[in-house]
Amino acid sequence: MKKITLILIALLIQGTASAHYLWIETNPVANLNEEHLIKVRYGEYTYGAIEKPGSEAFNGVKNFKLWLVSPSGMKMKLKTTPGKEFYQASFVPLEKGSYTIALNNEEIEVLDYTEYDFGVFKPQYHAKARVTVGDTPEAITQTNANGIEIINLSRTIAGKNNEVKLKVIFKGQPIADQEVVIYISDLWSKKVITDKDGEVNFSLPWGDTLYTVETTYNENVPGKYKQKDYEFIWHCATYAIAI
Repeated sequence: MKKITLILIALLIQGTASAHYLWIETNPVANLNEEHLIKVRYGEYTYGAIEKPGSEAFNGVKNFKLWLVSPSGMKMKLKTTPGKEFYQASFVPLEKGSYTIALNNEEIEVLDYTEYDFGVFKPQYHAKARVTVGDTPEAITQTNANGIEIINLSRTIAGKNNEVKLKVIFKGQPIADQEVVIYISDLWSKKVITDKDGEVNFSLPWGDTLYTVETTYNENVPGKYKQKDYEFIWHCATYAIAI
């Protein structure tokens, strides 16, 4: 789904799942044996439209699951609690290396946007972040066998003027010619297209900010969820980079 379509729908319908996206916000660097905070936010970051837990909009996507995968491959579910501005979780790193944090949400109501020429669809979100203990970040783990995800392949901690390398995959396979949009606040955005290997490279022109990366994909497979038929699944993947 093109971003302009999402924006138009957002203006027409407030508080629906497909107008916003979920993302994970966290410090990319952690210390051994020290608690590390994770924030889960929902909204349109570049427009400053960030929903609060308990709002009608956030309640529509609150049934997400948050997972942590350690550098050695151990996977554990993280407990999340709602705060005033975001849902939060934490973990204590016990080993050096890069941790993968992954959010998945398939429990979202079917939406009918036929009057906007978009059809009847089931939204599905996946968000990721990387936290590294030490000086050598590693490529993060694949965590969404049933949908789309963004993999960070960069071997350096994100910083101003650094180049980031990401890979977009769908059900484990790279997606070529896929549009990826990078956002910061104040309406700045940049579109990039994946190469034949599903990869994109881009630089981070500003420091002391958050970049959110988003890509979407329509899986044209009909189905039924909670007794409601849908025509396709609308997949949305995000990756947040804090520097």
